Amino acid sequence: MKENLHLKQSNVTIIADKKTYLEAAKASVKNHRELLETYIKKNPFFEITLDPYLPTDDSPECVDRLINAGNSMGIGPMSAVAGTLASLALEAMIAEGANYGIVDNGGDIALINDRETVVGVYTGNSFFQDIGFLIPPNKEILGICTSSGTIGPSISFGFADAAIVFSNDVSLADSAATALGNNANESNIKESFKVLSNSDKILGAVLIIGDKMALYGEVPQIIEANVDFDCITKA
Repeated sequence: MKENLHLKQSNVTIIADKKTYLEAAKASVKNHRELLETYIKKNPFFEITLDPYLPTDDSPECVDRLINAGNSMGIGPMSAVAGTLASLALEAMIAEGANYGIVDNGGDIALINDRETVVGVYTGNSFFQDIGFLIPPNKEILGICTSSGTIGPSISFGFADAAIVFSNDVSLADSAATALGNNANESNIKESFKVLSNSDKILGAVLIIGDKMALYGEVPQIIEANVDFDCITKA
């Protein structure tokens, strides 16, 4: 079963085996967005800073996750917002008994899969088209988060077509993808990955710039895939 939730800036695709899991995920996104918005009203600098942010005593769990992820990468907390909301939604599905579920929040994905799953990669006008990752069955939550300097509305200081990071910590994967995208250097791609070296929670990463693709750490098998533009969750 597949359903799309569009709520203000969040455009979320949810895939699950039961409607109860879909409802749990949607309720989670709505709840945590509301908590985040309430926090931002009290602390407006939180939303705009591009630098690490000091925790406060009144922060809800979603804000704590944003702060921890952003600080780990040396960037602002909102770099992790899409992945964090996706992870919390998937966790709500798992609490209801889900063994399979995907929450795609504008290209930042949290998934748990009791069967092989293919996750496609959209690279715009890059040389690399119709590719995807073959994700083996996994009982742990996996974050697959993507940043781009050439596609979509998110802030990026680099020119990567896709900077993709894998981690069991989805919030971290989101911030790390942003940091990798910011650091993307076509003339020295190997140097680009140095920004990830301080975290042992990052499983692997892929960087695509034009006609170049580089891999870091452990990356799922890359296969040919039919990447349907209409199926992409646009941010």
